[in-house]
Amino acid sequence: MKDYRPLELPTQNHGQRDYGIVSCEGGICAAKGVRAAGVCAGLRKEPGRLDLSLVALNETSVCAGVFTQNRFCAAPVQVSQERVENGRACAIVLNSGNANASTGAPGVQVAQQTTALVAEELGCAEEEVLVASTGVIGVPLALDGFVSGIPQAVRALDDTPEAAHRAARAVMTTDTVAKESSCEVELPCPNGGSVRAHVGGFVKGSGMIMPNMATMLCVLSTDAPLTSEAAHDALLSAVGETFNKVTVDSDTSTNDTCVLFATGDAGGDPVGVDSLAYPAIAAAIRWVCEELARKIAADGEGATKLVTVDVLGAANDEDAETVARSIANSPLVKTAIFGHDANWGRVAMAAGKCGVDFDQYNVDIDLLGVPVLRAGLPLPMDEEDLLRRFEEDEIRIAISLGEGEANARVWTCDLTHEYVTINGDYRT
Repeated sequence: MKDYRPLELPTQNHGQRDYGIVSCEGGICAAKGVRAAGVCAGLRKEPGRLDLSLVALNETSVCAGVFTQNRFCAAPVQVSQERVENGRACAIVLNSGNANASTGAPGVQVAQQTTALVAEELGCAEEEVLVASTGVIGVPLALDGFVSGIPQAVRALDDTPEAAHRAARAVMTTDTVAKESSCEVELPCPNGGSVRAHVGGFVKGSGMIMPNMATMLCVLSTDAPLTSEAAHDALLSAVGETFNKVTVDSDTSTNDTCVLFATGDAGGDPVGVDSLAYPAIAAAIRWVCEELARKIAADGEGATKLVTVDVLGAANDEDAETVARSIANSPLVKTAIFGHDANWGRVAMAAGKCGVDFDQYNVDIDLLGVPVLRAGLPLPMDEEDLLRRFEEDEIRIAISLGEGEANARVWTCDLTHEYVTINGDYRT
């Protein structure tokens, strides 16, 4: 019997290898010049639960952002999207428990008043404060919690890992864990020296996840001296290759917001898109985003497994992406993974239904690193071996279409009974 080799897959977090990126502690506060806080402002039903997050910069800094494309975009998105065009900001305030979406002009007014309260406490311009919300849609958001909570949050601002963690916890809704990541990287200087820069951040996301140019709520920071153009380009590229490749349930939130602050406190010359240091800092930003994206998929509502779907050998990037998403969003594929069923037929079905043109007799499929289909025909499977492999935390699906050189990677999770329970009871 012929010995088939597993498909050769692209590496994950390639920037770590290419640019010497090293994980570090600190989360959003890993970058110099950034402080954070998470407090209980009484915005949620659960007594004592953290629900108000504040990230503040020591000085007004470069910022960039990407936002939801959902036509029902929330009031805080409308406010922040307009302000981020200025390319400068000093803080962002975030709340959980209420999305402030589909709330009309009063919702926009509350978002603006919230930023005014932050600006007054920090002594900066209101237009330099961004805002984000997450929670139930269509419920008016009262200002009362912010009136008492924002001064509390400002007093609690600190640059410690503990403060960063509280900020990450305060934006959780159905998330089971706070999601943080941070790293450091050496940026080459034109004079031959180097500057050590940091990137950190947190993300909130567990359900209603298939973003379009954003994620649920994400705040990123770096102390690299990025120009506005470089910050925008690096964020847009990183989001496109990480958060936009995550799907839990194929739904795009009304509140998706991803913001990057660049304080410049690491020192060195300004880093533009043509600078010697730009590829390294862009890779570090992507590295943090990929870490956070994987954590979103792993913490999908009710999930027990992180699932990585690789599509290889597509005719073009669009075809590769379409097939990857079709597999990742298939309820039958996702439930098979939950049931530890090595049912490659569901993978083949999901690839074949999505309208991409390929010859089934050119297709190879691997499950959990094991070849199960070659040239469109099944291979003998060791069911006991595959069952043991399902005990791993990450389940990998790979399919080669044999049509070209384009690849795509998407992260998802399994679909469980708990997902139905969580979303059936969400408002109750």
